[in-house]
Amino acid sequence: MAALSLIRRELEEAAGRSGRLIDDISLMAVSKTQPYERLLDLYDEGQLLFGENRVQEAADKLPDDRPEGMKVHLIGHLQSNKAKRALTLFDQIDSVDSLRLAQILEKHLDRPYPILLQLKTSDEASKHGFADEDELLFALEAISSFRCLTVKGIMSIGPLTSEEFVTRKAFEQTRNLYHRAQELFPELNLDTLSMGMSGDFALAIAEGSTMVRIGTRMFGART
Repeated sequence: MAALSLIRRELEEAAGRSGRLIDDISLMAVSKTQPYERLLDLYDEGQLLFGENRVQEAADKLPDDRPEGMKVHLIGHLQSNKAKRALTLFDQIDSVDSLRLAQILEKHLDRPYPILLQLKTSDEASKHGFADEDELLFALEAISSFRCLTVKGIMSIGPLTSEEFVTRKAFEQTRNLYHRAQELFPELNLDTLSMGMSGDFALAIAEGSTMVRIGTRMFGART
């Protein structure tokens, strides 16, 4: 797909401007509302990582026998009553937004399972996440003693704004928290800072993102 090649080139250029290597930044194709066939098309072009927003949609469209190497993460808000189902559908949950949700996930697990903790960086009602840094770090300390859940890093969603400095401030806040968590918990392998989407991924890369989530730029406007 032409869009994938263009996005990869833009990612490489953004990384270069920040003195970073493209190999240090993962590209997630956000495939919500897209049929499974479109995921397979991208997979054939070498795209392995995908993101879905809703448990039910993923359950309806994702087969159990996905091709080798394909990884699908949950990046949307997870209701606690769907936690058990989510664990069977997704390779990782990137949107854990409370200690209570983490405890519920742990209760259903008998194997190691990776997650990201989501920080809320805006007052928008539609956004979820830990309300502040102290709350997230408290949860991280508790989860670090869990038997199965493994925190791999932090995720945030940039604010809905056209003002670049507001977006940068939100990404900077998340980056600073990420580095603080790495310092406080050196025994954990916190290797993922997931920030940036179709409209702001270049800013996110400049602020240190290691994973960007691209949807509309990859697939076009959602129907």
